[in-house]
Amino acid sequence: MTYVSCNPATMARDIKLYQELGYELKKVQPVDLFPQTHHVECVSLLVKCS
Repeated sequence: MTYVSCNPATMARDIKLYQELGYELKKVQPVDLFPQTHHVECVSLLVKCS
């Protein structure tokens, strides 16, 4: 599953909930779509554990 967020705080909160549901966080990558501003998008990869 891919999770994209513009708010790292809510992303961290939601990823914790997904981990409780059996997902494992594999990777997080920040993406700067708006240069010279403080805005950063974050893309994460979560995998369902069996």
